[in-house]
Amino acid sequence: MNIFTSAIFGIIQGATEFLPISSSGHLALAHYFFGANEAGLTFDVALHLGTLLAIVIYFRDDFWQMGRAVLGLYPEKDEARKLRNMAWYICLATIPGVMAGLLLGDIAENNFRHPGMVAAVLAGVGLLLLLADQAGKRVRDFGTITLLDALLIGLAQACAIVPGVSRSGSTITCGLALGLTRQAAIRFSFLLSAPIIFGAGVYKIPEILAQGLMGGQSVLFAIGFFASAISGYLFISFIMRYIRARSFAIFAYYRVLVAALVFIALFLQR
Repeated sequence: MNIFTSAIFGIIQGATEFLPISSSGHLALAHYFFGANEAGLTFDVALHLGTLLAIVIYFRDDFWQMGRAVLGLYPEKDEARKLRNMAWYICLATIPGVMAGLLLGDIAENNFRHPGMVAAVLAGVGLLLLLADQAGKRVRDFGTITLLDALLIGLAQACAIVPGVSRSGSTITCGLALGLTRQAAIRFSFLLSAPIIFGAGVYKIPEILAQGLMGGQSVLFAIGFFASAISGYLFISFIMRYIRARSFAIFAYYRVLVAALVFIALFLQR
C-alpha cells in the first residue's frame, strides 16, 4: 500500500460509511478487483476512527446536550428527560451490534467477503431500502423514537456485520419501516454509529499493540485516518442536505447497479 491507495481507501470509507451503500462491501470489492493488499487491522481501525471523528464533529451539539442531560446539567427538566432517554436509547440499541461483533465477527470476516455474496447482499438490502422508503408512512419525527424503536434499529445495525448490508443502510431502512421521517431515520442512524465505532476501535487496541507497526506505516495510517474523517464529514453534510427534499431511491438503485456490475465482472473472469 502507498500514499495514494491509503488516501483512496480513506475516501471510500468516509463516503460509504454514511451513504447507505455499505463501506465494508465497497472496501471488500475494492480489495478484490484492484488487487490492493490490505494493510491489516490497524489500518482498518484508523479508517473507522476517522469516520468517528467526522460524526462527533458534525453532531457535536447533539452529543453535548445529551451529555449535559445525563450529568444533570441541562436546565430545562422536560427537555433534559427527553435527552437522557435518547442517550440511553442509543446505548441500549448498541448492544445487539456489540454482541454480533463479539460472537460472529470472525465468521463474517472470513466467510462473507466473496464478491458474489457481497453483490447479492448489496442488491437485496437495496431493494428493502427502496421498499421502506416508498412504503413507509414517514410521519414520526426524531422526538417520537421509543425504546422499542431503538432496539429494533439496533438489531438492524447488528446485521451490518455482513459486508454489503451497510450499517447506515440497515438502520435507515428499519427506521423508515417504523414510520420515521427520512430526517429522523438518518439522524438516529448516525448518532447510533458513534458508540459502535468507538467500541470496535477500543476492543481492537490490545491486538494492535501486540502486532506493532512496521516502518513507514504510521504515515499511511495517518493519511487514511484524515482522508476518512474529511470525506466522512463532507458526505454527512451532503446527505443531510440531500434528504431534505429527496428520497433514498438513488442509493437503492446504485446498490443494485453495483451488484449487477460485479456479477458481470465475475462472469467475464470465468
